[in-house]
Amino acid sequence: MGGDAALSGESGQSGLTLAASEIAARDTFLARLTAEGFEGDVTPQVSARLVAATDNSIYQRLPALVIYPRTIEDLNRAVRAAAGGRLTLAVRGGGTGTNGQSLTSGIIVDLARYLDRILDFDAEAGLVTVEPGVVLARLNAFLKPHGYFFPPTVSTATRATIGGMVATDASGKGSRIYGRTSDYIETMDVVLSDGSDLHVGKLSPEELKQVEAREDLPARIYREVHRVVTEQADEIRQVFPDMNRGLTGYNLQNILLENGQFSLARLLAGSEGTLALTKRMVLRVRRLPKFRQLLVVRYASFDHTLRDVQTILPSNPSAIEVLDDRVLEKASQDIVWQSLESVLGARSEIPVQGMSFVEFVGDDADHLHQQMQEAVTLLENSPYEVIDYKPVSDQEIINQLWTLREKSVGLLGRPDGRKQGVAFVEDTAVPPESLADYVAEFRAILDKYDLSYGMFGHADVGCLHVRPFLDMLSDKDRALIRPISDAVANLTKKHGGLLWGEHGRGYRGEFSPMFFGETLFRELCRIKEVFDPEDIFNRGKLAPVGDMYPVDRIDGIPFKGQFDEKISADLREKFGLSVSCNGNGACYNREPDMAMCPSYKATKDRLQSPKGRATLLRSWARLNSLPDDAPDRNALPELTAELKASLDTCLSCKACATQCPIRVDIPSMRSKFLDLYFQTRKRPVRDYLVYWLEPLLGIGRRMPRLANALMQNPLSAGVLKRVGLVDLPALKPSSLPQAALLTQEWLRQATKNDRSVVLIQDSFTGTFDGGVIESAYTLLSSLGMDVRVTPVWNNGKARHVRGFREGFASTARETLRQLRNISRHNVPVISLDAATGLMFEQEYKDIAGTEPVPDVFSLEGFLKRQIEKGLLAKKVPTAETTALTVISHCTEQAVRPGSAQDWATILQHLGIHAQAGKAGCCGMAGLFGHEREHAELSAAIFEQNWSKKGNVLATGFSCRCQAKRLVGQRPSHPVEILSAHIQQNTSEV
Repeated sequence: MGGDAALSGESGQSGLTLAASEIAARDTFLARLTAEGFEGDVTPQVSARLVAATDNSIYQRLPALVIYPRTIEDLNRAVRAAAGGRLTLAVRGGGTGTNGQSLTSGIIVDLARYLDRILDFDAEAGLVTVEPGVVLARLNAFLKPHGYFFPPTVSTATRATIGGMVATDASGKGSRIYGRTSDYIETMDVVLSDGSDLHVGKLSPEELKQVEAREDLPARIYREVHRVVTEQADEIRQVFPDMNRGLTGYNLQNILLENGQFSLARLLAGSEGTLALTKRMVLRVRRLPKFRQLLVVRYASFDHTLRDVQTILPSNPSAIEVLDDRVLEKASQDIVWQSLESVLGARSEIPVQGMSFVEFVGDDADHLHQQMQEAVTLLENSPYEVIDYKPVSDQEIINQLWTLREKSVGLLGRPDGRKQGVAFVEDTAVPPESLADYVAEFRAILDKYDLSYGMFGHADVGCLHVRPFLDMLSDKDRALIRPISDAVANLTKKHGGLLWGEHGRGYRGEFSPMFFGETLFRELCRIKEVFDPEDIFNRGKLAPVGDMYPVDRIDGIPFKGQFDEKISADLREKFGLSVSCNGNGACYNREPDMAMCPSYKATKDRLQSPKGRATLLRSWARLNSLPDDAPDRNALPELTAELKASLDTCLSCKACATQCPIRVDIPSMRSKFLDLYFQTRKRPVRDYLVYWLEPLLGIGRRMPRLANALMQNPLSAGVLKRVGLVDLPALKPSSLPQAALLTQEWLRQATKNDRSVVLIQDSFTGTFDGGVIESAYTLLSSLGMDVRVTPVWNNGKARHVRGFREGFASTARETLRQLRNISRHNVPVISLDAATGLMFEQEYKDIAGTEPVPDVFSLEGFLKRQIEKGLLAKKVPTAETTALTVISHCTEQAVRPGSAQDWATILQHLGIHAQAGKAGCCGMAGLFGHEREHAELSAAIFEQNWSKKGNVLATGFSCRCQAKRLVGQRPSHPVEILSAHIQQNTSEV
């Protein structure tokens, strides 16, 4: 087995306890690292190592240590500290590799936490200088106002780092016209294996001679690489395929440029951190195209979808992406599909078995229109079974369609029983004209083993992504990795293609001789040895140095499933979602307007992400399932403490329950963990205060002035701070006329009145922001509704968050009893607060079991339906004013992504200029922002996502409370604006 001392999947061992020799090697490295003056973070803790032990692949390999360089000079220090030692250095960027590219039993060098700065931008030259940890989506967000973008478009753009893209020479959508990452590298600064720096640019023949005349490490590197590409020129031409997707790791084909220059960057790109560590890059960027159009084509068979690509290509689209029926089935269950139903979900008598997204981009609208017309003409004369096609010009819909396509990787990882789509033969590429025939044979391989699978990819360049559905907790299914991989490798070779088309090789290095040939593979080994004679860079990958550390084999590294299968049945039932997490890393995004994940975005700490928490939960469940005498049980106390600390910073916003493609619902598992955790531990006093919070609020609502006098004074503030609560809001309960309150007599009469409606008064809004309840009552009444408001209903959310499972269930059952009492009268029930209203669709369903939960409508959903039915007259705006921006509660954004737009539509319909806005979490999330130990993090999250939003409308009580607390200005709820507007118009009349 290659690389360092590997983990063992036998007997429940996972290497959590290092051998004495490994501890000695790690301690030696740490001592040398300290002596070098390393300024970054060092985390030997078991939790950080476990989170770094997996990526988006099927493997799990525990590193000895994880370090986070704070400056680019820290990279030099790390290399010097590793020199002559046993431990290898593996660089990590986004952590989304599909083949274990950054996994190691040595040291992981995580660049994403600190080395994420954009250092310089020269708009005139079209050059940007970045550190390797810069995330692609953040780079493009920076470039967009200047009219530029970095073209390689990978589906993981929200978390993929530029350094990682260089390491795999990533390409993605649009590569037929835009190429791949290496096409845009102007210069690179890298650290060599002796700890020295090398500036890599394009050298003229004279400059190359001058470098080669020296006697240092760079000279030896340049001489050897120059020798190989010169002596083996004919072999390189014969071996490297004439395809858009090149033979990466190591790319010998393009080092000698047509203009005579020598580009070592072409070799370094795609080398997966095995030759040097990248410190910074100067990249060429391109002007954003002015126009973009999309053609969505549906087919009766996936085979016809693939074959029709050759029909469409003469229209010269920028990209043709294909999805098969399995991907479409999973996509239709995703939250994004709701807003795309009109484009993707139109009824068809013929089953849709395939779909193409055909994109055209350019700066000439007329030319783009001609291209679209040409594509339509080609489709109408296609020999294949096209069901229909739909042109799309709305840029927002186009963005959403590509978002859905980008989610395909994650969607196929969504469990189907005990199986889920897994990556191991996922990025093969063949000449595009051979793709359909190749896929037919590929499917035959998978059908032979009676497997289901999903397929999608970049059909215009012959690159296919495939996810066979396997149960990786089963020995039988794990045993299929070898024969399927071998068969697909041979098939790809037969069709003149590549086993790795764009994701890099990783642990597939054993197939290198098959695709490079023995002659060139020997040259690759020589190049590796010159660059890295001690094999300290990403050992066991791509090419070996001598015989000490051979290249790892695809079935020689422990599979994640080998560890997860040890989890007991009862814990797997409770925490099965953590096992399903496939490491796609969607929760590692840095987008300020995305709800997921606020704690990770504010800290850049992977332990405080859904993926990190899922990893710790399943690892904790495994250790709890092992026999008492199993060695790994010794790590249980440490891991339990670190898991608890990780879950403590979860805001329970529920974004991961929908925005994660796998729907890894951390808050629900957090609640179950805390329930178990405190069965053997004493709870803090604050937890019991939270348990009785809603009953206590009921008392306070009866005497709000006295309650505020008792709570809002320095003495009580000091007492509350001692139990861990700060900045609690004052009570402002609703004040409604007696006639507004719900009675049984009214309910009996309401059945006969189709204008009757019941408004739920939740415990948060009804206690702290009662004016919103009053405005909702006034608005609905003004619109002709016969409205009644419930007494304040307890919701139990705080109990659920704290893991009081039985107490929550008791509250939930009482709330459901009250709801059913109303619903049997067939009266619509409306919830004003998103966070508590959505519990009827989520947590309460778990309590209800098989008994259905009656519908509870959101206010905006109810009003929108009234408009659609023609029951609310449209009002013309009285004056031109600046449009108000509506921002939804983060939980609402995750579950009802159209909520803000619905409010904007209602406001516009009733005479108020409005638009939908976006923002991430405000950092409050119930009591989280009021917890003393989380106050700083809460404020940081607000600063990151909300502080620059200005005067907006906010649907969430938490959002309004947090804004008032931190910037002194409380945003209005949309219903307050509507109510005041209608009341004003009525009084003027």
